[in-house]
Parts: sequence; structure tokens; C-alpha cells
Amino acid sequence: MNPRLAAAKALAAVLSGKASLNSSLPTQLDKVEDRDRGFTQDLAFGTARWQPRLSALAAKLLQKPFKAADADVEALLLVGLYQLLYTRVPAHAAIGETVGCADKLKKPWAKALLNAVLRNAQRDSETIFAELERDPVVRTAHPRWLQKSLKAFWPEQWEAICAANNAHPPMILRVNRRHHSRDAYLGLLTDAGIAATACVYSRDGIVLEAPADVRSLPGFANGWISVQDEAAQLAADLLDLAPGQRVLDACCAPGGKTCHILEAEPKLAGVVAVDLEAKRLLRVRENLERLKLSAELIAADGRDTQAWWDGKPFQRILLDAPCSATGVIRRHPDIKLTRQPDDIAALAMLQGELLDAMWTTLEVGGILLYATCSTLPTENTEVIEAFLARTPGARELDLATAAGIKQPHGRQLLAQEGGHDGFYYAKLIKIAAARG
Repeated sequence: MNPRLAAAKALAAVLSGKASLNSSLPTQLDKVEDRDRGFTQDLAFGTARWQPRLSALAAKLLQKPFKAADADVEALLLVGLYQLLYTRVPAHAAIGETVGCADKLKKPWAKALLNAVLRNAQRDSETIFAELERDPVVRTAHPRWLQKSLKAFWPEQWEAICAANNAHPPMILRVNRRHHSRDAYLGLLTDAGIAATACVYSRDGIVLEAPADVRSLPGFANGWISVQDEAAQLAADLLDLAPGQRVLDACCAPGGKTCHILEAEPKLAGVVAVDLEAKRLLRVRENLERLKLSAELIAADGRDTQAWWDGKPFQRILLDAPCSATGVIRRHPDIKLTRQPDDIAALAMLQGELLDAMWTTLEVGGILLYATCSTLPTENTEVIEAFLARTPGARELDLATAAGIKQPHGRQLLAQEGGHDGFYYAKLIKIAAARG
């Protein structure tokens, strides 16, 4: 399959609200030649990243908007615009190959339209964008609700946040301290001719100067390192792990933090890792097996403690709560298309319900670390504030990290170009059981 057509089909499912790229793209990648997989992925992710700009340009050049049934043609047009504006694909190839895909969609009528719009974009895009970029949605390539939210919550940082969201994320490794120190592994990378530097905040983190195939990295198959963003790596040390503790990792998939917890403290009494969907636990199991680690995996709704908890209290809990993922847009740019403003209040309610449920499984004196990959205080400090107000036996602890910005509750990490993702942490201790 033509990589442009594959990318457009994956994007059409996203534009129609039927899927994310994580679910729609793999099926299409299986249909292209191996040599075209990287290009197809770049077309899909790059088009999603710049969609607010590309759609604004398309709207200026189209006489009328597409019908819902023609989301595939709309996606194909956006893929063509992305090639013209953001890649080194020659214009004649970007236009000709994209227009040719209309026949494969069995919509030959779209060829003339695609050809006209793409050629007009090639000629006039600079002039049109000079006018359109007065709108911050176009300038920042963020949907209006999100651009306005970021501006309201982060008036001094919002444009830097948007720029970081639009940048390509760095590849960051987590060194398995059971095998090597970070300095020792940096030496192995140097010997292999791979340029890298130590992360600023994570004691196990390394930033590669350029992304690399994990199979080319020393000892990947042997579990010496994993790929994990620096912000996510902070969780294990913030939990204050110690021998003999029983640890719960709630909402654990894909398992990076589960594995890091086990790497960080080999003498734990055990780790229970819970996630809502059994299929998501497959990835957790794969990560554990590669690293030769073990945890008890349970597929269940974390809120339904009667369905999964054995009644034995945990000394440490990591609640990496479901969230808007607005801190990791650079890794999942289709969030700009799939997330809606009404989602935020619903997510905050879910986060509060999970906190209430997890708290009942924590022993007195135990610590719960609340985490999200959101940059919106509605899901972060406001959730913790509400929880503390309704939970007399809970107290907040300071976080032993200089990362991020101190909030009324917890610390907010904002995405950094070349550095960590957007993330949030708050640390709670149980000083008394609930009065029954």
C-alpha cells in the first residue's frame, strides 16, 4: 500500500472519532513495505501534530467543508499538506502521489479537488499563514479549548508548552541499576559510538543525542536498560521504597514504572500491578519477562477493591491515574484530535474515585504517590486539594525533587524541549484510618 494512503486511512479513523493512532496505525503499517513503515508513521504523526494549522489552511482553500463520509479524503488532503509544508518530499511527488491515492479510495472525483488545493497551497500557503497566524490556535497548532486552558493556567509558560508539544521528543533510557550504574552504562554507550548525556533529575536516566534502534543499544535484550521518559522515572525514588514493603502499582500499563520499582528495591515483599484491561497487561508481562522481574498482575477496575484486593494492606501505592495526557502530546500528537474539553471534568471525577478506593488499601503510615501525565491543574493539584479536604487521615508530604514547579499541592513538570515530558506528582501519607 502507498504510505500516504496508509497514513490517511489511519488518520481518517482518528478524525471520525473512532480510534487513536495507537489503535488505527498498526493495522495500516502491516500493509506497507518494510522500507516505507518509518515514512508512513512520520506522515501520520506529523499530520496529527500540525493538524490545527493544516486544517485552517485547508479551510481557506476549500470552497466547502468535507462531508463526514469523506473523512478519508480530508485526511489524504492533510497528509498532502503536511508533506508540502513540513517534509523534504519534493512538491511534485507530494502532490502527484497524494492525488493518485484517491483512486484507491474509490473516489476518483477527489483527484481534481486534491490537485487544485495542494497546488494552491504550494503557491499561496506563506501568504495565507501570514493572515491565519494572528489566531493563536493556528500559530501554536493546538485546538482552541486546549490553547485557552494552557494560557489560563500557565500565562507565562503556555507558548513554551505548546512549542515543546510540537517538538519531536527525545529518546530517554532508564538504566537498570541491578546491572549497571548510570555512569558505567554511559561508558558503554561511548564505547559503542553512541552520544548521550545524563538526565538532570532522574538518577537512572540518559538522553540519547539521536534516537536509536533499541536493538543497537548495549545489553537491551539482557535487560540492562529500558526506554522511559525522565519524568516517569522519578516515581520509583519518590515512593521511598524499602525492603519488606508490599507495593501496589495502580493503572500500571505499560509497566515501565512497575519494572522500575522492582529494579530500585530488589527486596520488596511483592508488587501488585493492576490495570483495567487484560490486553494492556500483556505489555506489562513482556517488559517484566525481558527484565527478569516478577509481579502479580491483575486485570480489574481499581475502584472495585472487592474484586481484586486480598485485604492485606500496602505500605506503598503508586496511582498513575488515567488523565488527559496533555503532558505527552509530543509523543501522542493525535491527543489534539481525540481529547475534548468535556473530558477533563470527567477524568478529574475518575481520579478522585480512584484515590478514594486506593486509600482504603493503604496501611496507616503508608505513602501514596499520585501521578498523571497531564499539565492541567484540574486533574492535578485540584484533585489532591479535594481529596485532602474530604480525607481527615491524609497529609501531604514534600517531594524530594527539584523537578517542576511547586503547586498548592504537589509539583508540576512541564514538557521541556530536549528534556522530560509534562508530568505531575503529589505525595500523601496516611496518618490515621478512616472512622467507620
